Amino acid sequence: MRERTLEELGLAAAPRDHPLLYPGVWPAESGLLDGDRLLPLDRLVHEDRVPVLAVGSNASPGQLRHKMAESGITSPVPMVKAYVTGIGVGVSAHVSRMGYISASPFADPDAARELFVTWLDAEQLAVIDASEGAPLPHGNYRRAWLPSPQVRVRLADGTRLPGVYLYVNRRGVLRNGSESPRTHPGQRRLLTELLVGSARLRELFGVTPEEFCARARVDAGLCERGSRVLAEEKLVTASGLERFLRGRRVFPETT
Repeated sequence: MRERTLEELGLAAAPRDHPLLYPGVWPAESGLLDGDRLLPLDRLVHEDRVPVLAVGSNASPGQLRHKMAESGITSPVPMVKAYVTGIGVGVSAHVSRMGYISASPFADPDAARELFVTWLDAEQLAVIDASEGAPLPHGNYRRAWLPSPQVRVRLADGTRLPGVYLYVNRRGVLRNGSESPRTHPGQRRLLTELLVGSARLRELFGVTPEEFCARARVDAGLCERGSRVLAEEKLVTASGLERFLRGRRVFPETT
């Protein structure tokens, strides 16, 4: 009998340890992340938890396991695949201390794709909030509630959620050459394109994605300087989700 371990399923690697793998490997189906295993789910909606939409590495079981274990959290996390309309997956306008440039959501009424909803209890939500810098005055992300129809989330059984929480980047997102956000193409391609296009980034981080990741991981000040370069070279635009940061709702959530 299969043990359904993350290693067995090819889901164990965490981008925090392997930044060029960002956003990590996502599951092929919904499951219950229980320690180092991804088990079948008995239901898709968990009324005693809050739904948080993952657009980057929070949909990677390896990354999620890493974050929870680091904080001593052992309770299982339901991860539910959903069909989501209204949210594009863009590029954060900051360099992460983990050595990568993460994904960030942006408003796009025409975007439609499969993403994961993580259903978190209070302790788990606090861990993910902290990992995104949400409680900090100058943290990179803020958690916002996006109601339907701004974001439309449909589960496999046809259930439509009234809304979801989402981490909105307070620095904005990278643009695609116009004023529109660019989509995240994967870490290696993204870093290659940014380094080719910016002499200042090459001066800070080297000329290859490997050099970029290695230098960023050991120097928080360098990451901050890189973030400033992104803004100063006018590579940044608004996500279109900033208005949802006003009057943020907090746990516990009732619907």
